[in-house]
Amino acid sequence: MTVHLVGAGPGDPGLITLRGLELVRSCDALVHDVLVAPELVAEAPADALVVSREGMEQERVNALLVELGGAGLEVVRLKGGDPFVFGRGSEEALALADAGVPFAVVPGVSSLAAVPAAALVPVTHRGAADTVTIASGRGADGGEPDYEALARAGGTIVLFMALRRLERVARGLLRAGVRADTPAVVVSRGTLPDQEVASAPLADIAEAAEGLPSPALLVVGEVAGVGSRLRAARRSALVPGPS
Repeated sequence: MTVHLVGAGPGDPGLITLRGLELVRSCDALVHDVLVAPELVAEAPADALVVSREGMEQERVNALLVELGGAGLEVVRLKGGDPFVFGRGSEEALALADAGVPFAVVPGVSSLAAVPAAALVPVTHRGAADTVTIASGRGADGGEPDYEALARAGGTIVLFMALRRLERVARGLLRAGVRADTPAVVVSRGTLPDQEVASAPLADIAEAAEGLPSPALLVVGEVAGVGSRLRAARRSALVPGPS
């Protein structure tokens, strides 16, 4: 018996790894995030116990995994993106380790690079950015991100969970010294058929992205300008894909 912490990828069900899909198809119990594609949840065996974590506090999820793993079941904890990139997978792994329940981690395709790529935004680009800094728009313990550290890092800034605080986050970056004309892009529901992209200078990105649905990723840096050029080239070439 093992609890497998499996990354489901950034949204498109086709982006789960082969190993992850194999485990989903053979598990005794599946505990999945709300945003995991229904097509992946449907891959679980017909007789498997399937539990959505919707409405559960993290402590309850941890306890459930310990309970199921301790009962001798092969468990898949199916998480959006990668379990260890803003997925709280390490918290679940520590709970399992403390309880003596065997576990394994199956990495997933993280939204960090996959969602920008789906909008033709490279997170690194020669002459534009050779560093990438990731952060949560909610900051540590729900507070503010360390805007000064983000501004000092330079290169590309990728912010998770910033959509509902976009104006506040943009103001924080501007106060910390990021130029108002720095290209920025918000990718909503990245890799999915209804993906939407809003791009604007940092000073205007909150207005440009108003009304976009979650989940979304904010990318700030010169690479966002590269993405705008690539999307324009795709439109002019009439190549299919989200604009």
